[in-house]
Amino acid sequence: MRNFFRSLYEDAQNICDKDPACRNILEAILLYPGFHAIVFHRIAHFFYKRNLFFIARLISQIARHITGIEIHPGAKIGKRLFIDHGMGIVIGETATIGNDCTMYHNSTLGGTGKDKNKRHPDLGNNVMVGAGSKILGPIKIGNNVKIGANSVVLKDVPENSTIVGIPRTFNIDLKISIYIEIFFIPKGQLCAFLFKNMI
Repeated sequence: MRNFFRSLYEDAQNICDKDPACRNILEAILLYPGFHAIVFHRIAHFFYKRNLFFIARLISQIARHITGIEIHPGAKIGKRLFIDHGMGIVIGETATIGNDCTMYHNSTLGGTGKDKNKRHPDLGNNVMVGAGSKILGPIKIGNNVKIGANSVVLKDVPENSTIVGIPRTFNIDLKISIYIEIFFIPKGQLCAFLFKNMI
């Protein structure tokens, strides 16, 4: 029990250290939904580890409605996680988060729907997950990684890296796709199509 409260105190102190808008530790404890979500999660995770899954999920759902942050009770979260703003954050059941990480609103540690058992990512220590980022699948994010806002991460990321953007894949060769588009256009509209696509 003493370790539980010591861990929560560290979480609150971490908010004060990382957020210049936080004026004191009491403000962090009473007014920060990210802190409230972590408190609920630590209680839910306690029941989850003892196979009391219904109670664990009930607590996590109550927390979701109060804070707007959804953390599955099975997720393993290290010390001093800072959830800034928090609204819309989702952390999946098999996700793990190291120490001293930061997550911003609307970010997701989710699955792709293709995997069973281990479905969610593992974050190392001191990882920053930008607003709107989606980290999907059973991948590993190394220590000291920064993930830019609205990035989509589908593969392992080495330590001390910065990741930005959304990966794109092209299934059809460009020439083939242009040919298919031209082939199916009525003859009378072909000139207009070519003119429009050359501008």
